[in-house]
Amino acid sequence: MACRRLEWRMGESLPQEDPETRDGHADAAPPYAGLTPDVVLDALDTIGIRGDGRMLALNSYENRVYQVWREDAPPVVAKFYRPARWSDAQIVEEHAFLAELAEREVPAVPPIVHDGRTLHQHAGFRFAAFARHGGRAPELDDARVLERLGMYIGRIHAVGAARPFDARPSVSIAEFGDEARDYVLAHDLVPADLRPAYEAVVAQALDGVRAGFERAGAFAALRLHGDCHGGNVLWTDHGPHFVDFDDARNGPAIQDLWMLLSGDRDAMTAQLRSVLDGYERFRLFDPRELALIEPLRTLRLVHYAAWLARRWNDPAFPAAFPWFGTQRYWQDRILELREQVGALSEPPLAV
Repeated sequence: MACRRLEWRMGESLPQEDPETRDGHADAAPPYAGLTPDVVLDALDTIGIRGDGRMLALNSYENRVYQVWREDAPPVVAKFYRPARWSDAQIVEEHAFLAELAEREVPAVPPIVHDGRTLHQHAGFRFAAFARHGGRAPELDDARVLERLGMYIGRIHAVGAARPFDARPSVSIAEFGDEARDYVLAHDLVPADLRPAYEAVVAQALDGVRAGFERAGAFAALRLHGDCHGGNVLWTDHGPHFVDFDDARNGPAIQDLWMLLSGDRDAMTAQLRSVLDGYERFRLFDPRELALIEPLRTLRLVHYAAWLARRWNDPAFPAAFPWFGTQRYWQDRILELREQVGALSEPPLAV
């Protein structure tokens, strides 16, 4: 048996805006203190995957994700889940959705099955392993790329609409808006001289969010990717692979579409038209959901500050986000939310 040689290499890290659940607390113990290279390799050994010692940490803050090379087989991707974020049932439900997509030849990457299971435990950590799929970021300024992405998201949603998640949560104003706002204010994160301005603008913004949801009316909730931005799509000459379903939940279809849009109103309208041209080949889109684009964007912005605060005990966060909590940071958040209040008052996009 070959001796295992350890090579610990860190990849470039970019901020990810993945949401957290209510159980994240900044004063908890550091979540990955015991996750050493040996623990990673030993964990994979328990499911019959023997790494040769070479590892590359991939872009992820919420979980820890590594590409692990093998001597006699292609590399795999090992994902170690943040403790206490999801229950076992919620993770397994995500895995089942990925398997369902793969069975229908939708380009998502399901976890590797070992002894009939996809979720495993070792040294106090829960983990899963995936086949490695390479790719590059999609060209979101190309109408043809947007149309193809719309086609594949339409296929994901056609499967997702078959039945809801039972264990995983739904997109909600309460979690992403009210609870995130309350956490920030309860922990005195905003400087005292900026707190009145932040309280006022976040209240205005959340009122606008509620109005947007009321305008949209009842919508069909389906199983979603949940965080379908360009960083979670690996593009190849043959098309995309969708990765990181860690935020999969029930919600409106537009949640998986709006993050592909950027720029001014005219630009987003053109981009949306391209996306829906592809999407509606596989699933009809309810145009009332267009009223949710700016409300969902606003919830993401409010939620992001609380996500950073709740993860501050993880040493990766102060290193990657040194500007968090500064006077300038909160000034920018207040300005950002004021702009969103204006956007929430405009008519929804129309195609």
